[in-house]
Amino acid sequence: MALASFTARFKQFVTPDALRSYLAEFISTFFYVFVVVGSAMASRKLMSDSATDPSSLVLVAIANTFALSSSVYIASNVSGGHVNPAVTFGLAVGGHISVSTALFYWVSQMLASVMACLLLKVATVSQDVPIYTIASEMTGFGASMVEGVLTFGLVYTVYAGGDTRSGPLRSIGPLVIGLMAGSMVLAAGPFSGGSMNPALAFGSAVVAGRFKNQAVYWVGPLIGAAVAGLLYDNVMFPGHVSGRVNSDGTTRV
Repeated sequence: MALASFTARFKQFVTPDALRSYLAEFISTFFYVFVVVGSAMASRKLMSDSATDPSSLVLVAIANTFALSSSVYIASNVSGGHVNPAVTFGLAVGGHISVSTALFYWVSQMLASVMACLLLKVATVSQDVPIYTIASEMTGFGASMVEGVLTFGLVYTVYAGGDTRSGPLRSIGPLVIGLMAGSMVLAAGPFSGGSMNPALAFGSAVVAGRFKNQAVYWVGPLIGAAVAGLLYDNVMFPGHVSGRVNSDGTTRV
């Protein structure tokens, strides 16, 4: 009986629509990570000291803005365009997607990140894949707080950008989300890297084989995302569920 119940529930998450949503998350996350990590590698190749050159930070921030806006846009009508395990977690905490769907999204996002970084590693041959690190004067706790605040802002923007009450302004949601991400990178890049995305930090760490301070890019973002989702739905707009795209491509209001 238990096995039959499990089989029936599992089949709900491997329907054609569900599989398309996982693929959409894989594709969008792959290109997002490819652009962001690739821009960091490009700046390091073009600049002798990219770590201290402000133009390198601007380059990565602009790439982050364009890549996230585009990635959210191309997946929004299929999977909701999460492109980020923290965003998925925040929406799951808010009840907009099921925990099971969130786990499948996580697998797609993490695998896509690893594949994108691996492709960059193989294609560039002589270059190492950069990983997210914290400034020497910062503690892991401080960096987690920074990443948490950044991710709070990002996920809150995701909620606002996908809210059906935005009317015509909802169409620029992906652009606003990208702009928020880019501004966060400019603000915190030199301190914690401005990841805001556990998959982004995880993929580069796996390919580089270095996991120091990896918890910073999970704990802070997940907490920040959860707080953003709860605050938006229960404090700013209590009793109203903003429209979201479910895993089957339909919008729940």
